[in-house]
Amino acid sequence: MTQTTDFSHELRAATWTDHEAAEYTAYMQELLGGRLPREGYAAMVAQHYFAYVALERAAEALADDPVAGVFVIPELNRLPALEHDLAFLYGPEWPDLITASKPTLTYAARIDQIADWPGGFVAHHYTRYMGDLSGGQQIRRAAEQAYGLSGSDGVGFYVFDGIGDLRTFKEAYRDALNNLDVPEDERRRIVAETRLAYQLNTEVLADLGRQP
Repeated sequence: MTQTTDFSHELRAATWTDHEAAEYTAYMQELLGGRLPREGYAAMVAQHYFAYVALERAAEALADDPVAGVFVIPELNRLPALEHDLAFLYGPEWPDLITASKPTLTYAARIDQIADWPGGFVAHHYTRYMGDLSGGQQIRRAAEQAYGLSGSDGVGFYVFDGIGDLRTFKEAYRDALNNLDVPEDERRRIVAETRLAYQLNTEVLADLGRQP
């Protein structure tokens, strides 16, 4: 086994272009620019819900794993906040009003596939939650301004009251990545899976941008 010193930097460097591809989709540019209708924002929240059902189900399955379990952090769980946001955006009948898009189904299916692979779980966990804690905060501010949202109504998905200071938490998360005790070939597999996770997420956003 080899110590993955600076693995967090390696992950960030390897996925930088993938991160930019997601950020510069037409959909995301409309959202960040305050030009996206509220219904378009609600549609993204709905697609997030299906992805997080799969991701947090995988977390439950891997909670006792020595590699993946380090990243199973209950304070990060997003499903309660997503359900609250969906009820606010769609009303109490929201479960009957939302469906997963084809790209989201593919994304969730991939998460289900890696539910017995700790390294794969780490890849998808890193992609989603670190994104929520970083660029997601910019999305939160844009949505609050564009749609008059505040507190936990409609943007609660991006509120992480249970983890304390975001910067401190993200530093601890990167330390956990750096301390992963996995072989070099497993490190490469995690990097590849992280890039795939970005790609799948980008396809979800691109599909949202094609919706009327």
